[in-house]
Amino acid sequence: MRRHKRWPLRPLASASVRCISSAAETVTTPTAAAAFPLKHVTRSNFETTLNDLRAHVKAADFVAIDLEMTGVTSAPWRDSLEFDRYDVRYLKVKDSAEKFAVVQFGVCPFRWDSLTHSFVSHPHNFYVFPRQDHHEFLCQTTSMDFLAKYQFDFNTCIHEGISYLSRRQEEEASNRFEMMYDDEEGVVETEDFKLVRLADVLFAERIKKKLNEWRSELLHGGNASSESPGISNGSTQSTETVFYHMRPALSLQGFTSHQLRVIRLVLGKHFGDLVYIHANDKSSCSQDFVVYTDSESDKENLLKEAKDERRKVAERKIQSAIGFRQVIDLLSSEKKLIVGHNSILDIAHVYSKFMGPLPSTAEKFVASINDHFPYIVDTKILLNVNPMLNQRMKKSSTSLSSAFSSLCPQIEFPSRSSDSFLQQRVKIDVEVDNVRCSNWNAGGKHEAGYDAFMTGCVFAQACSHLGFDFEHDSENIAQNEKLEKYINRLYLSWTSGDIIDLRTGHSNAENWRVSKFKYEKIVLIWNFPRKLKARQIKECICKAFGSTSVTSVYHLDDTAVFVLFKNSELVSEFLKVKEQLESDNGPVTIIHPLSKILEGGKTGAADYEAYKEICSSHISKVLFSDQAETVGVKPRTRPETERRESMVAVTDNDKASDLIDAFLASRV
Repeated sequence: MRRHKRWPLRPLASASVRCISSAAETVTTPTAAAAFPLKHVTRSNFETTLNDLRAHVKAADFVAIDLEMTGVTSAPWRDSLEFDRYDVRYLKVKDSAEKFAVVQFGVCPFRWDSLTHSFVSHPHNFYVFPRQDHHEFLCQTTSMDFLAKYQFDFNTCIHEGISYLSRRQEEEASNRFEMMYDDEEGVVETEDFKLVRLADVLFAERIKKKLNEWRSELLHGGNASSESPGISNGSTQSTETVFYHMRPALSLQGFTSHQLRVIRLVLGKHFGDLVYIHANDKSSCSQDFVVYTDSESDKENLLKEAKDERRKVAERKIQSAIGFRQVIDLLSSEKKLIVGHNSILDIAHVYSKFMGPLPSTAEKFVASINDHFPYIVDTKILLNVNPMLNQRMKKSSTSLSSAFSSLCPQIEFPSRSSDSFLQQRVKIDVEVDNVRCSNWNAGGKHEAGYDAFMTGCVFAQACSHLGFDFEHDSENIAQNEKLEKYINRLYLSWTSGDIIDLRTGHSNAENWRVSKFKYEKIVLIWNFPRKLKARQIKECICKAFGSTSVTSVYHLDDTAVFVLFKNSELVSEFLKVKEQLESDNGPVTIIHPLSKILEGGKTGAADYEAYKEICSSHISKVLFSDQAETVGVKPRTRPETERRESMVAVTDNDKASDLIDAFLASRV
């Protein structure tokens, strides 16, 4: 979900609907316009849908995706800002993907049908909800309000949403089960367990007597299958003779974990042919048994069988908990071309939720994501970068809804068939549950499945404009030379035009934007008096360092600004002057122009690297000044590059004093 993706809810012109059943090959033309055929998937129909989706993805030429999330930014200053460097932009994307949840996931495979000369799409709308223990996520009020505005079904999401485990979480769960198997091994060692309390001694004697009687009845005849109501008077504990793995066993019910440990101690000391077994079906009710074995080899076989059974149950539990990640694994294993719209945040969520923790840098992120999804294309880059497509958009908004209306009017407005542009359109059919349709009303809700369908339609039409011949090019769309300039490139920020190459990890910001923003010329100032605005801060600094010393001042929020100096030397001078003014208590502190900025004694200032350090923190305070204080970034007196150099001469360090003296002389 992205805030710029807003389109009006409106029904399309009424049209006859052509629906084809794949099984019966029948055609119906009802008079009423049909709703958009979208496959909604929840926990109840996930397994059956997954089997069908596997076939659709395997046959697909590309797969379009879209996500709906509970929020985008955890604080106003974490939004994409003009002065953000590409590595900082990634840190902000990383923060968003880590803090917010995915509530809907749209998956729409597209396959070229050479018989009908059209693409067949299979739109799926998955409700997703994390159910791991102690899992927390943020909800941004504007995002939740936006979802509610488009009638998002929160009840279905929470109660019927499909849970998931990331690959990292699956690995951790498997390791925990392995440790449990190593500890159990059927019979737990109890040499270090001593009977100290009188209650334990008496309980052990009663159990020993009970087991002797039961074993004697098994070996010498008697009513061994009868149920014992309890071990002692007034007890809720009971035993019953059953069979476990084709062996006679005593089922233990109502015993505490401490009592079971006493029972295992009694077995180990007095009964070599009786084995304690704990069935690990802990999700419903645990089962404990004392099983009779007739030989040492039989005992070893029983322990092995029990361990294998516990392992299989654990594997089934983990497999069930993987849930929706099976869809991600399917897309990754098939190496299909993944199509998204302004999708850097979508891809980051896919990695964070279903792979593991996001890497600390953009370079590591793109290297890893390329291993899982080697072919990704962003339709927003296609529309903005390609001149022909940009002209077709008539320089209008390149939001998904605008692109869909401009490039795919035959789908959104079937009545406009007289448009000459439509003669070159790409035909799109929709197939859901083996029913194929060519005409429908637009999807009325803001749903990920419908957004994924629109994204795929925009991509198909864009490829047509690029000169694709789908009769020959559909099988290798990802490797077609016509897409070479656009594939595996994502916007770090579409508003600033920063594009990162997923093959190299490099950003175009390193090239053409570096001349505009020299980040070594930037000073970050925070916690200054709230009454000061950008213009006033610029005036204060220019009075001290010259009228042309500051190029611009940019607010992060009400508590922090970026100051872009004319050159990097002024950054060092500013930080040194600030440090000296704060260390003096003389009259110069009061009359100096910077005194307005330093009023209150809590103003912080540092170079751009401090800003990156603050953005890399998992903490997100609403105000930037609170963030800097909580993270613990100290106000820095000189740029990072200078701190790494060796100690400079004392005469050079006196430059700040010279600047203050010069200011005093000008006042005189």
